[in-house]
Amino acid sequence: MENAWIHTTVLLGEAVDALLGQAGDGRIKGEASPVYVDATFGRGGHSRLILSRMASDARLIAFDKDPDALAEAANITDPRFAIRHQGFKQLGELPQSSVAGVLLDLGISSPQVDNPARGFSFRFEGPLDMRMDTTRGTSVAQWLAHAEVDQITEVIREYGEERYAGPIAKAIVARRQARGPLVTTTELAQLVADTVKTREPGQNPATRTFQAFRIFINAELEELQQALEGALKVLQPGGRLVVISFHSLEDRIVKQFIAQHAKEVYDRRAPFAAPQVMHFKALGRSRPGAAEVAANPRARSAIMRVAERTAAAMKVAA
Repeated sequence: MENAWIHTTVLLGEAVDALLGQAGDGRIKGEASPVYVDATFGRGGHSRLILSRMASDARLIAFDKDPDALAEAANITDPRFAIRHQGFKQLGELPQSSVAGVLLDLGISSPQVDNPARGFSFRFEGPLDMRMDTTRGTSVAQWLAHAEVDQITEVIREYGEERYAGPIAKAIVARRQARGPLVTTTELAQLVADTVKTREPGQNPATRTFQAFRIFINAELEELQQALEGALKVLQPGGRLVVISFHSLEDRIVKQFIAQHAKEVYDRRAPFAAPQVMHFKALGRSRPGAAEVAANPRARSAIMRVAERTAAAMKVAA
């Protein structure tokens, strides 16, 4: 069964092309021994391609919270590679201006979704867990055993964009009071299906609720914001930021962050002062082609945004 949990990396070639830039091996002109970061190792699809193409004196640092990802990373014997058992919010702990490229492939991997023991999917019976790092933290079941209606409602509405957030939250608490807390994925999925009577064609009624609980329990959006701020700190002039997102909440954060730092800002209180120079130059966005989506339907919602760290901003920061 475990061999069936295969992950197909989305936008594999496009992301690595964007990360390494025009030189093809990622070397910034005049820069020796570049360092790259795969901040979401997953099952190593991007890392392996980066290693095959980057300069012989380069280094690749990966991050991942998932113990299964670390086990997969142990199969990479390239001495230029190292992985940290950390979330990508720790990206900013690397030395300032030390990195030639940062790649973030957000969301969850197919092996995480397809493994019932992880509790990410409403399609399989499994514990209601959803933690990216199973060695620490609170599971969804543990949180739902004590959370109040208002908090559950807010989480489902904010992170799932679910219009039936209130009725679902009330049903969860009513179930807890009557028969005890939810403990399995199928229990939650059935409760949502019984509560939500209408849904978009082809979408399981529990889709938005599962997404909301996963994002909340792993603090995914907060961690993304921290990772973007970290990338701003650690990227050197000419370094690339490449981010692949899979739903609107993530993409909105990435889009707004790049836009915020890709323009000159004038201080209205000092109209004749020099503007605060931009930190990034936006290099565009792209989506998977029809052939990739046909071969891997999970790619259909992916959006990749690319930006380049500007040199002028680094001089000001210094």
